[in-house]
This record gives sequence, structure tokens and C-alpha cells, in this order.
Amino acid sequence: MTGALAALVCVGVSVLFLLFAGTKAADSALERSIGTWNRMVPLITQGPLPPVLRSGRVEAIQVLNAQGRVVAATPQLVGKPPMATFRSTNSIVRTTRVLCPPAGLKGCMRVFAWKVYQPDGVWLLYAAVPVVPWYGDTTAVFLAISVSLLVTTMMTAWIFRDLTKVMAPVNAIRAELAEITATGLDRRVPVPRKYKEFKSLAETVNDTLDRLEGAYQQLGRFTSDASHDLRSPITAIRAQLEEALMFPQDTRWPKMTAGVLAGVDRLQAIVTDLLTLARLDARTPLNRHPTDLGQLVDDELDRRTYRTAIVKDLRQNVFIDCDRLRITRVLVNLLDNAERHATSEITVSVRADGQTATLEVLDDGAGIAAEHREIIFDRFTRLDASRNRDAGGTGLGLAIAREIAEAHEGTLTIQDSEGGARFVLRLPTCDHSPAADPHGSSETRSLSAGDGGGEPRPGPPARRSWTIPHLRRGA
Repeated sequence: MTGALAALVCVGVSVLFLLFAGTKAADSALERSIGTWNRMVPLITQGPLPPVLRSGRVEAIQVLNAQGRVVAATPQLVGKPPMATFRSTNSIVRTTRVLCPPAGLKGCMRVFAWKVYQPDGVWLLYAAVPVVPWYGDTTAVFLAISVSLLVTTMMTAWIFRDLTKVMAPVNAIRAELAEITATGLDRRVPVPRKYKEFKSLAETVNDTLDRLEGAYQQLGRFTSDASHDLRSPITAIRAQLEEALMFPQDTRWPKMTAGVLAGVDRLQAIVTDLLTLARLDARTPLNRHPTDLGQLVDDELDRRTYRTAIVKDLRQNVFIDCDRLRITRVLVNLLDNAERHATSEITVSVRADGQTATLEVLDDGAGIAAEHREIIFDRFTRLDASRNRDAGGTGLGLAIAREIAEAHEGTLTIQDSEGGARFVLRLPTCDHSPAADPHGSSETRSLSAGDGGGEPRPGPPARRSWTIPHLRRGA
């Protein structure tokens, strides 16, 4: 491409050069004819005029007297008729035409006709010069071609060398990327010292590989944890069933069946939460409606029964544009988590902080150490048993809650408190109050049966959690 562009430029320049050379050659021919006229006029006017003339810088010369008879000529035209018959018909002294060929000559010639005024009338001086092509002569063409080839070759070689040098870092990055596989995600592409753009490219690629390696490791941990959490209840169920089959007469079937059902409930809870996270990861669209967050929380608290005292501090008219089922799921997960760890009381508050709606769930339990406040949102995270892997929990509730918050352009964090764990959900408010929505309560109420996706959740209402779609955390 570069060589073609250079060749195109050289062709353009060469054409201009040849046009210039042709113009110069034409001017040179005119100058030669003028020189001949200057040389011949004194001979004609002063005499004596020799019958045979020197051609000088022109091809041929003829002098015709007032009667049109050739009185002098260059050797090749001696004794021959006039090479031309035209003359200027007005006061102009000189005129010219191209004749192919002039009489007595070969090839096309440009013939100049000059008037010389003598006492007996007007004499004519004919001077013939070769026709000059538009490009001048073959020397100019050869020079243009040679220079064009030389310049094109030099530019192509120079640009190829520089491009090869410049593209070396890109080739190194490409070669390294081609060798990186799932078993070698710790490898990184080389970062060149020169060329700022390529350096930025390499750094961006390495940052992407860092994130990819982290996500791959995270996926591995998640798969391992999920396998463990699924394997444990399956193993327990299998052991109970095998024991019952081995000793059917000694088996207390109602008790054994209740134990198996409890394990199935745990499996179903884990699978339901995994499906919820899969939907969240797939960015399932939200079914948004303007909602009074305080009223939504109040309705849910009145609908459920808790073994721990609930203290309400709910402001009304705090409107958010949200998917009611998913925000209710966040509240349910936070309440389940708080109830498992509270000593005697859970405080739930809703307020508006400027353009932000804030929901807080505070328990009076042992609290969470500052260094664990982000880890707690990882999927299947294991802290101490009293806080994170207690009976009834799947290890995914807080992960689901944070993913729902982020899907609503909000945040879910753990803030400092005087005692216990203080979970704070912040969501953007909407500017207008919703009209009465007859479907609002029915949508929220449907959480009693499942997660809004048509998958019911077993277990008592106070212990139930439901499903929705996104990333990686856990409670």
C-alpha cells in the first residue's frame, strides 16, 4: 500500500516534470528559429546571400524572393521547391504550422515562416525544426522513469523498515497472546518502552488478563464450593436411604423421611439460588415500576412472622424506580441473615438522603470485622461458622442481594455500627410519585410462593429466599 502510494505520487510528479520539459523544448525550438531569423535577416537585407546556407540549430532553411522562387537553402533542400506555401496574411511577421512532412523533408516538422521586407517586395524565410512532443524528449522520459523508480524503491524500503521496527512490539504481543491458554493465565504480554500507543495497548491487554485470571480463579472457587455444598446434603440423603434399605424393620420411617426432605429442601434452596445468580449474571431485564420503598418494606414486614423482634423506622414517600420482586428479595435476604445472627432485635429503617433512598437492616448480634465486610458478599464465602455457614443458609443470599442492588444502579455495603451488623442498601430515587398500582401488592405477595420466576421455594415462610439474576457474593 505504501509503495503504491509512493508510486502514484511519483507518477504525478513525473507527469508535471514532463509537461515542464515539453514546454521548455518548445520554447527552445522557438528560440532556435528566432536565432536563425536574426542570423539570416542581415544576409538577406545586406547581401550577398549565398545559395547554400548552413542549417545551424534548425533542421532546414529556405529563402524565397518576392516572386516566390527559392534563392537560398540548406544542402538537403538545394534545387527543391519551397518546403511550405503558407505565409502570414496580416501585419504579423511570423507564423508557424506543423507539416507532416514539409516538401523535401522527412517526418513531421514545425515550420516557421518569417517575413523580410525588401525593396522589391516581401521575401520569406522558412525554418524547420523537429516537432517537440508534450513530454519533451526521450531523455526527459528516461530521467522521470529512473527517478520515480528510485524514489519509490527508497520510500518503500524505508517505510517497510520503519514499520517492521514499529510493529515488532505488536507482533510480540500477538505471539504471547497466541500462547496463553487456560492453564497459563499467569502469563503477560511484554510492555514496550517506546511507542506510547503500543505501551498503552500492552498495559490494557495485561489488565484484561489480570481480570480474566481473577475471574477464572473465582469461577474455579465457586465451582468447588458449589460442588461441596451440593455434595454434602446428597451424601447425607444417600446415607439415610441406604441405612433404611439395609435395616427396614429398625428404621423409623417418618423420622427418616423428614430428614431426607430436609436435605432435599436444602438442595432445592441451593439450586434455586444458583439459578437466581445465573439469571442475574445474564442481565435479565428488570420489570421496573415507581415504588414507595417505605411502603414496600412495611408490607413485607407485616406479611412475615419473625422469631426476633423487629423495630421499624420507615419513612413514607421515598420513591424508587425498581423491580418490586427483586428489591423485596434483597429485603428478605437481609432479614434472613440478620435473624440468624441477631440476639434479640432487628432494626429496619427507610429514609431519603437527597437523591438517594436508603434501606438499613441492623441486628444486635456479634457484627462483622472490617476486613471481612467485602468478602462476606462473595459466593459461598466461609468466615467463622457463627456468622456465615449456619444452618438454613445457602451462602448465596448476600451475593444475590448485592447483585440485585447493582442491577438497580445502587449499592449494598456493610457500615460501622455500635453493635451488630449494619447492612445499608442505597438506590437512586425517582422524581415523581406513582399512581395507585393495583398490581403492586399482588406482585410483592407472589414472593410467598417463589422468586417471580415460577420456581417455588420449600420451607416455612420466615426462612424462605427467592431468585433473581447477576454476579458473585454470598451470605
